[in-house]
Amino acid sequence: MPEPLTLQQFRADLAELLYQEPEEVDLDDNPVGAGLDSLRLVTLTERWQEHGIDVSFIDLADLPSFQHWWQLLDGRQRARQEAGHHGDT
Repeated sequence: MPEPLTLQQFRADLAELLYQEPEEVDLDDNPVGAGLDSLRLVTLTERWQEHGIDVSFIDLADLPSFQHWWQLLDGRQRARQEAGHHGDT
């Protein structure tokens, strides 16, 4: 099973493509306003899919903030983990 995506890694991924330090990423920022274009968004979704999260460009494109992105990603990640645990019993 892939390594879970942490909030710290999420911020680091964003920071890399925004040319910032992770602690500079404001989770309340609007992704487009912060400077993310569609190519960078595709890059991020591919990275997060490598963590086993079922997410697409469309899932994130209309969400108003990075915080909303994290909530979606974390929720899907938790659902996947719970489904995996139920499959183990």
